[in-house]
Parts: sequence; structure tokens; C-alpha cells
Amino acid sequence: MRKSEVYCNGAMAGTLTEENRRSFVFRYDNSYYHDADKSAISLTLPKTQQEYRSEYLFPFFFNMLSEGVNKQLQCKVLKIDEKDYFGLLMATAQYDTVGAVTVKPLEIK
Repeated sequence: MRKSEVYCNGAMAGTLTEENRRSFVFRYDNSYYHDADKSAISLTLPKTQQEYRSEYLFPFFFNMLSEGVNKQLQCKVLKIDEKDYFGLLMATAQYDTVGAVTVKPLEIK
């Protein structure tokens, strides 16, 4: 299992978890959910207290990944399998992303 924190405009919005290669969970943080001034991170992931589950990496997060030659180069330099989308997301979406959302890995204890 791998887990990451999802930030929106610098505020911790929720957690994204890969339970295994075929099971992903996104859940909004309670304080973020209850703050009416904070918007949903995506139209496809509206604010709710229930968790979102998917058999594949949610399209919103998948679309944060590089494609083509850039993806190949990142995978080679970072030594990440090209099909390890979650690992690539955690390695590349921590700081400089196109939108307001960043993803930072968490260590599971």
C-alpha cells in the first residue's frame, strides 16, 4: 500500500491511496471538506465525506502525468516502471504542477 497527501493551493485537501495495483481510494480531509471557502479539487471529484474508489488511477490524477518522451525520460531517470502511474505521480507532482493541485507521498507506518 502506498499513500499520498493531496494539496490544493497549499491546503491539505485529502489523501490518495493505492491499496494495490487495482484499487485506489481518494478521500477529502474532514477540515477541508467542512471549509465552505475550499472548492473541490476537480469536477469529477466533488466534495463529499464518502471516499471515492476506483480500479485504476483516477483520471484527474492520471492527467497530471507527463506523456511520451517526457514520461520515458522521467521514468528512466527516476527508475520507475512506465506503468507505475501512482509511483510516477508521487515522484513528479510534489512541487511544480500545471494546476493548483500537488501530491506528496506519505510514509506508511
